[in-house]
Amino acid sequence: MNPENLMEMAQDIVRRAGAAGASDAECTISEGDEFGVNVRMREVESLKEAGSRGAGLRILIGKRTGSSYTSDLSLEGIERLVRSAIELADITTEDPHAGLPEPEELGKIEGDLGLYRPSVADLETAFKIEAARRTEEAALTADPRISNSEGASFDSNLGRHVFVNSRGFAGEYRSSYCSLSTSPVARDGESMERDYWYTMARDFAGLEPAESVGRTAAMRAVRRLKPVKLETRKVPVVFEPRTARSLLDNIFEAVHGMSIYRHESFLAGKLGEKVAHEDVTVIDDGTLPGLFGTSPFDDEGVPSRRTVVIEHGVLRNYLLNTYAARKLGMKTTGNAARGLAGNAGIGHGNFFLEKGVQTPEQILKGIRDGFYVTELMGFGVNIVTGDYSRGAVGLWIRDGELAFPVSEVTIAGNLRDMLMGIEAVGGDLEFRGSMAAPTLKIGEMTVGGK
Repeated sequence: MNPENLMEMAQDIVRRAGAAGASDAECTISEGDEFGVNVRMREVESLKEAGSRGAGLRILIGKRTGSSYTSDLSLEGIERLVRSAIELADITTEDPHAGLPEPEELGKIEGDLGLYRPSVADLETAFKIEAARRTEEAALTADPRISNSEGASFDSNLGRHVFVNSRGFAGEYRSSYCSLSTSPVARDGESMERDYWYTMARDFAGLEPAESVGRTAAMRAVRRLKPVKLETRKVPVVFEPRTARSLLDNIFEAVHGMSIYRHESFLAGKLGEKVAHEDVTVIDDGTLPGLFGTSPFDDEGVPSRRTVVIEHGVLRNYLLNTYAARKLGMKTTGNAARGLAGNAGIGHGNFFLEKGVQTPEQILKGIRDGFYVTELMGFGVNIVTGDYSRGAVGLWIRDGELAFPVSEVTIAGNLRDMLMGIEAVGGDLEFRGSMAAPTLKIGEMTVGGK
C-alpha cells in the first residue's frame, strides 16, 4: 500500500476489528527511516541505514482486552493481526478499569508543532559521515592529552505516527531529528579518563557545530585526569544540568500514576503537600514547539497539554493515562505512551524543572567545600522510600571554584530531603532531549569516599 494511505489502512483495521466482534478498538501505525554512522580514530567503524513499518491493534470485547502487532501490512497480515487480537481478548479476564478514553477527552493540538524538518531526508551519507569525522577530529586535536577515542556518531531519524480508534479519533504526525556525539579518551601518565558530549535537534541546522561538540567533549575528559579520592564527609552537592536531569527522572517515576496507585512511591498521597523547596517548579508540557517530548496527542488520542506537577514546592498533579486515572478516580493528564503492542503505559512530554536566575558560577561562589557532580553511575534509588545512593564522578569545589577532579565516591541521601534541600536553581536550562533541568545545589548530602 502507498505510504500516503497509512491513515486509511489504520481506519480499515479498526473497522475490521469491529466487524470481528470488538466493542472498541485502537490502531497505531508507525514507520521510520533511521541512519547511524560511527567513526573511530578517523575511520568509519559502522554504518546503519534501516527502514521500519508496523501496525499495532488493541481491542476490547466488553472489559476484556487483546492486542497484537505486525510488520506485515499485506491484506493477509492485517487479517492475522485482527484475528490474533480477538483470540487474545477471548482468553483474558475482565478488568473493570479497561477501556478507551471517553469521546469528550479525545482530540489533538492543531497547527505545526515544529516536529518535522524535511531537510533531514536530503542529507547525503557522505555529509553525515564527514560531520562525525569533524566532531572526532576536533576532540582529538583539542589537547595533546587526548590520546584515544571511543568514537563519534551522527544519527538521524525520520518518523511518521498514525493513530485511529473506534470512537472517532484519527490523527497523525511526522517527526525528525539529528544528533552528533563523541567520546574522547584523555591520558596523563597512568591516569586515563573518558567523557562525552552531544547535541540534538530537529534538523542539522539546529545542531551545535561539530567542532564545538568535539572540543567540549575533550575539555570534559581532560579535566577528569588524575582524580583524587576523598574521605567521607557531608557537604553541599551541585548537580550540573546533565546529572540534574537524572533527578527529574526520579521525580517522574515518583509521580507515575501506577506507582501512585500501587503505593510504590514516596509521593503517594501527597497531593497538595509541600514536597520540595519553594524554588522548585516541575512541569510536564507536551505542547512546546520543536522539542523532543512534544506531540499533538498522546498514545490514546488525548490532546497533549501542560501539567504543573510541582508548583513552588507543592505537589499539584500526578501523571496519568486513562487506565491509571480510572484506578485513582481521577482524569487522564494526556500522558499515555506505548509502542506498537500492548496496553498504553505512562510517559512524559517535555518534563523539566523551571529555571532560576543564578548562573552556575554564582551558585558555586558561596560554597567553601562541596562536590560538583558530572556523572552518575548505578541504580541505587528506591522510589518507594526515597533512599538515594549512587556512584559519582565530578570536581571538588573549593572556595567557590572547581578545584580538582574526584572519582570513586558515592553520594547518598533521601529524595525527600534532597528535594526540600534544594538551595539554588540555575538559569541554564536547555533541552537535549525530552527531560531537562538546570544546575541544582542541594544543601547537604553524604559524599562517601575511602
